[in-house]
Amino acid sequence: MFRKMRRSPQALSREEITELLNTETRGVMSVQGDDGYPYGVPINHLYDEETNRLYFHGATFGHRVDAVKKDPKVSYCVFGGEYQEEGDWARYVKSVIIFGKAVLIDDPDEVVKWSRALCGKFPCPQEYVDSEIEKDAARTLVIAIDIEDMNGKLVHEA
Repeated sequence: MFRKMRRSPQALSREEITELLNTETRGVMSVQGDDGYPYGVPINHLYDEETNRLYFHGATFGHRVDAVKKDPKVSYCVFGGEYQEEGDWARYVKSVIIFGKAVLIDDPDEVVKWSRALCGKFPCPQEYVDSEIEKDAARTLVIAIDIEDMNGKLVHEA
């Protein structure tokens, strides 16, 4: 169903993929948008190895939510881990592409649980997290991606 990576020598290991998902905070989630146009939105993510899911949070309405309700198939792209070897003008960059189905989570306890976990990736004070969750939890939706396929690669940008 999913294509194999054409340049397999560049493939990242599962450990490298997991590391990139855990260290990078943002990526682009793409959905089937209005009138058949793809819609990609930059968003913060949390990867949970135990459930093999990506989690996001945001408003209970909008283009992204409408698109997921119409068609739950999504892709998500993360890139980073950029470095340059001494004497080389070109950079190396790692990327991960995920395909899966999005699940909308509106259960209040789950929204709070995953909102707290997402906030844990950022160095914000606990008081701020608590006040934001108290203020906005009722208007917050969590989106999880049940990962069906995931691969990563290292590219030398020469």
